[in-house]
Amino acid sequence: MKSNLTILIGKAIAASRAAYAPYSDFPVGAILVDKEGNLYSGCNVENASYPASICAERTALVKAVSDGVRDFEAIIIATQNGGSPCGICRQMLNEFSPTMRVVCVSFEGDITIDAPLSDLLPHGFGPSDLISPPE
Repeated sequence: MKSNLTILIGKAIAASRAAYAPYSDFPVGAILVDKEGNLYSGCNVENASYPASICAERTALVKAVSDGVRDFEAIIIATQNGGSPCGICRQMLNEFSPTMRVVCVSFEGDITIDAPLSDLLPHGFGPSDLISPPE
């Protein structure tokens, strides 16, 4: 990884401070690193209509994809307890980079998970599984 992991962990923890989590009181921050070393931050944004909420990982991913980025090296995710990304986030990340590194940390900076996404989503469904994959 082109950037120092300790710095990225600090940035993910800092991103969690922007979270809007009045319902769960579970702020999450994420830093997504593309293959060029560019960083995309994200935080969770909850909504009174719960399904309208978005996770930090998907916020970072949508920011990157909207800038034309499609290939990622790693994502660093910070939560109170170092929890792993939800299934929807795993699936969304798998769409672009099934082998990206996933690092989950607590707000104290303790690493709880450091593994390829494919370990967190074995047998993931992606574009190549479609009968006619997009060109």
